[in-house]
Amino acid sequence: MGRDRELVILFADVVGSTRLFELLGDERARDMVTTCVALMRRGCEAHEGRVIKTMGDEVMATFERSDDALDAAAQMQTEISAHPDLQVDGQHVAIRVGAHYGPVVNEERDVFGAAVHTANRMTSQAKAGQIIVTDALMKHASGEWHEMARMLDVSVPRGQQGEVGVYEVLWQRGEATSMLPAIATLTEQHRSFHIRLRYGDKEIVLDDRLRPSVTIGRGEENDLVVKGNLVSRLHARIEAGKNRFMLMDQSTNGSFVQTAKGEDAFVRRDSLPLSGKGIIGLGRVPEPDSYHTIEYSCEE
Repeated sequence: MGRDRELVILFADVVGSTRLFELLGDERARDMVTTCVALMRRGCEAHEGRVIKTMGDEVMATFERSDDALDAAAQMQTEISAHPDLQVDGQHVAIRVGAHYGPVVNEERDVFGAAVHTANRMTSQAKAGQIIVTDALMKHASGEWHEMARMLDVSVPRGQQGEVGVYEVLWQRGEATSMLPAIATLTEQHRSFHIRLRYGDKEIVLDDRLRPSVTIGRGEENDLVVKGNLVSRLHARIEAGKNRFMLMDQSTNGSFVQTAKGEDAFVRRDSLPLSGKGIIGLGRVPEPDSYHTIEYSCEE
């Protein structure tokens, strides 16, 4: 009999391997895929990973810690993207990586369970050169890796009822600086600004220097927990942008914003700049003093 335990499940595979065989022929394409698989295996084993199996152009591994899995994924991407023998017509062969943290059943040399399917789903959502992981994995990751991650979407994997937050983890520091302005180097001329959020008796202050983002939703893992039948588990994020804050909706029912000037806006699976003062409604039009309404105030 197997036993349940929580692990990180990671899948990595070569993107477009079928096309490689068409372009290069069986022998050369097989050598390239074999090299990629060896580098993926080496990345896993270098960071305390246990390679469960390799399947053609794919590797499946488990890790005890989220940071180890992310370190392994970054090493794979770095080594394969720089390998001199992995080029076709001037372009590098690429891999994609997906991972999830959750309970699995260990049986002999394999693992089973819904968490395995969720990890595989993350891989299928990844594009060439991407690392895509779930919110469950990021919950156990260090602050350094949180700085390298951005939320993309929420999804409901097949066979599950709850929503899963989907994150892209950036493995190139230069890319992270350009794509995540919240962690970009601040210049001496930069003026600090912040946004004050009030919900019930709770207040959160976001600062573009010290605390550049906050998650909002009905799930207890959020920084600001808002209950309601129209509120998604991971409903939205508020993040620092260039001299402004952005409301980034990730929900099913969208977010409504009403400014102090009486202007109304609606956003769903998209972003909206916040300025001045106003109120935010998750899944419904905000009403002053309502239990589902968040007040915001942007200040310099």
